[in-house]
Amino acid sequence: MEVNVKNMNNLISNVYRNSIADEIGIEIGDILLSINGEKVEDIIQYKFLISDDYIELEIKKRNGRIYLYEIEKEYDEELGIEFTNPIIDKAKSCRNKCVFCFIDQLPEGMRETLYFKDDDSRLSFLQGNFVTLTNMSEDDINNIIRYRISPINISVHTTNPELRRKMISNKFAGKLMDTMKRLADAGIEMNAQIVLCPGYNDKEELERTLEDLASLHPYVHSAAIVPVGITRYRDGLAKLEIFDEESASQTIDQINELQEKYLERLKTRFAFLSDEFYIIAKRPLLEYDEYEGFLQFEDGVGMITKMGTEIVNYLKTITDDERLSKTKKVSIATGQSSYEFMCDMAKEIMNKFKNIDINVYRIKNNFFGETITVSGLLTATDLIDQLKDEDLGETLYITRSMMKSDEEIFLDNITLKELEEKLKIEIIPCQNEGIDVVDKITK
Repeated sequence: MEVNVKNMNNLISNVYRNSIADEIGIEIGDILLSINGEKVEDIIQYKFLISDDYIELEIKKRNGRIYLYEIEKEYDEELGIEFTNPIIDKAKSCRNKCVFCFIDQLPEGMRETLYFKDDDSRLSFLQGNFVTLTNMSEDDINNIIRYRISPINISVHTTNPELRRKMISNKFAGKLMDTMKRLADAGIEMNAQIVLCPGYNDKEELERTLEDLASLHPYVHSAAIVPVGITRYRDGLAKLEIFDEESASQTIDQINELQEKYLERLKTRFAFLSDEFYIIAKRPLLEYDEYEGFLQFEDGVGMITKMGTEIVNYLKTITDDERLSKTKKVSIATGQSSYEFMCDMAKEIMNKFKNIDINVYRIKNNFFGETITVSGLLTATDLIDQLKDEDLGETLYITRSMMKSDEEIFLDNITLKELEEKLKIEIIPCQNEGIDVVDKITK
């Protein structure tokens, strides 16, 4: 029996050793045709269909023969296979033209994948991406509910229908609350993100948005608020202002009041500002416990507090350790927004390890413009230009977030290896975790 497979999106690229798939003889290069007689076109559909404790798997082998496997397993147990395309069919590109879109502010010559705007609910579930919900058909909404895709990360920005249509430039953008209410009624959990743009969705509009979102709690877990980022490549785009010390302070005061109200009403602070607001305003961040488990950590909410607490606490546990006798001189390169914090952490480490000398270098973002201050948007070009004449010691440490998540390559298409060759030094990326930072610097 021959089957005409139009594409190779269901091509199996990996089989985990000792997994169910490995045990029954599924191999790399095989093609998944169906599960329980249903053609698989979506990774969410795949995960839903394999969750049962009995499934029938139709596989086309590389020689063209087709086999039907009857599998009994534990409920929700994985089969142990991966596909060449992690979401099986193509990711959906974004049809919006957001006034604050960072991709529209990119110069030429960067990593090719950076220019693709995704707006795919499956990537929200699988990778933590935020989606606007404007790119979703009725079938997409039904699939989220049917397959229990949860949590969904939603780029909200505003719940004011008219303002949202203006900010996102999509005529369907005003349907947001109707869609979110439908998802909440179905028990789908959501996280919300608001890119705050002065003069657009701040102040009264921000309060309105948060009140609307809070009305859907607990299905909307929390709302992260991040300041708009503006690069020097905004030619021909809508005029936007950035936050300064005064406007950032006003936003902090506004959120503090709302957090007190939500704590009493919802038993959660619900709305959280990213660290950038506090740095711009020169105000102290929240305490560790006030971040309530760091629900929006990937949005930069509480990242500094979490890492600082982890570093200090971990250093206290190190007593009789061979690392205390190893003399070394090293460097850390970081963005402007985290420079003071990294200087403080370097002092904490040097106070514990008298034999280690750490220099912290503040890297200005000349590539995108000095209004971009976060470390994750630094390029290898700026690292080279600003560190090439410095005494960096034996090792340079950077945050892993400067590079692509699955590859050691920077935004400007320069690899980690190439950067090491340019600076003539070993470079070690660190995760945004206190223990990882201390261990890599001191071992």
